[in-house]
Amino acid sequence: MSKGMAKEVKTGTAPQGTVDAAEVAKFEAMAAEWWDPNGKFKPLHAMNPCRLDYITRQIAAEFRRDLTTQRPFAGLRLLDIGCGGGLLSEPMARLGATVVGADAAARNIPVAQVHAAQSGLEIDYRHTTAEDLAAAGERFDVVLNMEVVEHVSEPLRYLTACHDLLKPGGLMVCSTLNRNTKSFAMAIVGAEYVMRWLPKGTHDWKKFITPDELHDLIRGAGLDPVDRKGMVFNPVSWRWSLSDRDLSVNYVTASVRRD
Repeated sequence: MSKGMAKEVKTGTAPQGTVDAAEVAKFEAMAAEWWDPNGKFKPLHAMNPCRLDYITRQIAAEFRRDLTTQRPFAGLRLLDIGCGGGLLSEPMARLGATVVGADAAARNIPVAQVHAAQSGLEIDYRHTTAEDLAAAGERFDVVLNMEVVEHVSEPLRYLTACHDLLKPGGLMVCSTLNRNTKSFAMAIVGAEYVMRWLPKGTHDWKKFITPDELHDLIRGAGLDPVDRKGMVFNPVSWRWSLSDRDLSVNYVTASVRRD
């Protein structure tokens, strides 16, 4: 779950909605390690270039932006829901977007704020949820919803809030983990028990969502899926790449609010 504009951080009662308290607690315990490329979030640091490649291409295509310019996303308002320490919020701000980073784990927010300030970036970080932002009337051109949906208690309700957060014509990019034998072997056994890239219990395989299930949920939330790709890890090169065919473990989707 992931910059510089200082905001009062409320660390009392956790935001409600589809928040799963046990899931939030997992990420709170790891908050200070967000920006350590060799720490508990090492796999996410390795995946980040692949995620950014997909995100930037989808935004550029939807809003007809030229990625060769210095700040191609200027004028776009973007929400990074489940922002964690800001691994995606910061590059989006550098590309010119006006960024709000939101996370249900209160301890992530100061970490993200401090790092953004050190990086000279203005990012509006908030300890809040998608549901609370939608109820407050917040609206965005882009919602980044990366590796969050498998951690919430009610995926459809959560994705409906993401729909409500988008302006008509807005874009949501959502990534998660497939649910099958291979994903259990790689994301649970391999990542948590063998390689120890993540603390044991970080993921609950029963909450993983198949690509078809996610498409149905996205449509049920009122969004129109327009693209999906796999994100595939090569253990030899230690790199992630996008795949049109292999959605067997990690995958990412793009969808648009038409109304």
